[in-house]
Amino acid sequence: MKAWLARRGGRPFVALDDPDRLAGIARDLGLDVPVRAINAMGAAGAVFRKALPVLPVKLGAPVMPGRADPANASAVTASIERAVRLVLVGEAAGVVTNPIHKSTLYGVGFAYPGHTEFLAALTGARLPVMMLASPDLRVVPVTVHASLRRMLEMITVERIVDVCRVTEAALRTQWGIARPRLAVAGLNPHAGEDGTMGEEEIAVIRPAIEILRAGGMNVTGPWAADSMFTPEAREGYDVAMGMYHDQALIPLKTLDMRRGVNVTLGLPIIRTSPDHGTAFAIAGQGVADASSLIAAIELASDLAERKEMAA
Repeated sequence: MKAWLARRGGRPFVALDDPDRLAGIARDLGLDVPVRAINAMGAAGAVFRKALPVLPVKLGAPVMPGRADPANASAVTASIERAVRLVLVGEAAGVVTNPIHKSTLYGVGFAYPGHTEFLAALTGARLPVMMLASPDLRVVPVTVHASLRRMLEMITVERIVDVCRVTEAALRTQWGIARPRLAVAGLNPHAGEDGTMGEEEIAVIRPAIEILRAGGMNVTGPWAADSMFTPEAREGYDVAMGMYHDQALIPLKTLDMRRGVNVTLGLPIIRTSPDHGTAFAIAGQGVADASSLIAAIELASDLAERKEMAA
C-alpha cells in the first residue's frame, strides 16, 4: 500500500491478497489507500490510478500481524503460483514477491529452500540464479541457502561456470550491457594466498575462470573478498560473484539496503523482490520502510520494458 502511494506513473501493479485484510490495515493505519478487488488483470489499468487493484486470495485464517500461521501457508504458495501463471500466459509482465516466512512453510510440507527454487520448479528453469542489485553494486552468490559446511561441497568448477554464464547472459539481454565484466571472489582469506590459506582458488575457482575466459567472457579473479567492494574496486566490474550467501549479500546490504533488489536470473519470467525479510517485530505498525519493495517494482517494470523493446 505504501508502494501504491509512492507511484510515479509507470505500469500498474496488482496485489494478490485478501482485499478485506488490506482495506482493514489501511483503515487502522490511516493510509489513504482505496482497495478495489478485480476479477482479471485486464481491469488493473483502469483501477490503478484511483485504487490499489487486488486479485483476491482466500486465506485459511484471520491474520494477526507479526504472527506466522500455518493455516495461511497454502495461501502464500497459491499466490506465488498464480502470479507466475499470470506472467507465463502473458497477462502480466513480471512478478514482484514480498518476503515469505520459510520455516512456517516448511512446517506444512513446502519442499523448497526458498522463493528461488520454487520459482524454478514452477517455470521449468534449469538453473535459477539469485542476484541482488542496487544503483551502486550487483552481487551474485554462487551458492545460496546452504550452511557453510554444505556450501564447501557445492562449490565446483561446473557450478561456478554455470552461474557465471547465466549471470553474464542476463546482464547482456536484460540490462543491455554489451560486454559484462564479472569479478569472481575467492573463498579463503586473501584468495588463498597462493594456497597457504586454502587451495580452493587453485583447484576450483581459477580453473572455472579460465574456462569462462576461453569462452570469450570478461572475467577477473579470484579476488580477495575483503577488498573487492571498495569504491575503487567496484568501478572495475559490473557484477561481483561471491562464493556463498553472506560473502555477496553483506556488502550490498551494508552499502544500500533501502534500494537493494533481489532479482532471479535464469527464469523465463521477470521476478524481483525486496532484499529484506518479513520483519515480524514491526509488522502491522505502519513503520516498515517500503523503499526496497518500491525499487523492486520499478526494476521489474524497467526489465519488462527492455524485454518488450527487444522483442
